[in-house]
Amino acid sequence: MSNVINSDYLIIGAGVIGMAIARELKEKFPQKSIVVLEKEDDVAKHSSGRNSGVLHAGFYYTADSLKAKFTRDGNRILTKYCEDNGLRINKCHKVVVASDASELEGIYELEKRGKVNGVNVKIIDEEELAQIDPNAKTYQKALYSPDTSTVDPVEVNQHLCKELKEKGVTFYFNEGYAQKIDTLTVKSTQGNLFKAKKVINAAGLYADKIAKDYGYSKDYVIIPFKGIYLKYTKDDKPINTNIYPVPNLNNPFLGVHYTVTVDNIIKIGPTAIPAFWRENYKGLSRFNLSELISILGYEIKLFITNAFNFRALAFEEIHKYSKKYFVGLATKMVKKIDVEGFNEWSKPGIRAQLLNTKTLELLQDFVVEGDDETIHVLNAVSPAFTSSFPFAEWVVENYIEGKSNENN
Repeated sequence: MSNVINSDYLIIGAGVIGMAIARELKEKFPQKSIVVLEKEDDVAKHSSGRNSGVLHAGFYYTADSLKAKFTRDGNRILTKYCEDNGLRINKCHKVVVASDASELEGIYELEKRGKVNGVNVKIIDEEELAQIDPNAKTYQKALYSPDTSTVDPVEVNQHLCKELKEKGVTFYFNEGYAQKIDTLTVKSTQGNLFKAKKVINAAGLYADKIAKDYGYSKDYVIIPFKGIYLKYTKDDKPINTNIYPVPNLNNPFLGVHYTVTVDNIIKIGPTAIPAFWRENYKGLSRFNLSELISILGYEIKLFITNAFNFRALAFEEIHKYSKKYFVGLATKMVKKIDVEGFNEWSKPGIRAQLLNTKTLELLQDFVVEGDDETIHVLNAVSPAFTSSFPFAEWVVENYIEGKSNENN
């Protein structure tokens, strides 16, 4: 016989977005009951625990975007959260370097965006770059971000879960969303019924599928992209700051770069390889035929139409399966490094990237749809980890406190 679990708020998904929303709700409405439904056996098993751990500063994005504000504020809030709770943080900073004269325009564009967004960034010359990281290489100018840090995303998520449990939030692990019984009743994969006064869908890679059950995400589908990093395993430490190339601002990927982790491990990446099913981490693990058919159909359409230059992106990313080519992209940003030191692949992550099925555009900003009874976080786009706390505050203000039911 099915159990019936009642709550004021039911959140589907125990990633950082779902938990950040739960935290915001508990702060605003401490007497309300909150249940979090999670198909895995713990929090942060997917994107929330498999990302780079970089706390981005917020200078990549145009000032009119939600993620410009959320990233800027999230950097400050999560930095303080880690410091206040004794969580590890590596204030290793970040530089964006140019490979030649043609990329200087991109450096100045990023500085302009950063200044407009109120982010602490500045243009530096080669001499100043050498003082920050003697091994970093640029053409004439670079962009310096002193507020960029790295943390352990799993540690942050585990602490957040512990905090929420102490505040009375109830987690149901190994119980995923199975189906909608009615608007405010969800049946879990264990057959239990979860009834709430408001349902919040923060299911990451499956958010669009759940949203469609409620009549939302009509023009959207999630296309998964696989990201993998390559670790440097030698004992020397050839770089001490995050080093990024000038990105192509027309797509949501930042290019192969160096990340210095919270443990001072150097890694390069990530890839942004089109995946064939939503949890296509390795081999045939979690293989899903219906997802393969659907996603392959969209990827073929993108290839044929060459939407957002998809062909070049796909060929470039597949080329990164060649370790020699992959490492070669990173060596351009430093003066000297032992390429033989890059010999251990990291745990893959999958980016849940929302596609507009009518325009065939990748959505580069947060997308939320909902009404008085349900909320659907469709595009918690990178850097969602950095942005999670201010984004959650915005969701609660706009979709729960009733100030607006319009998606900005």
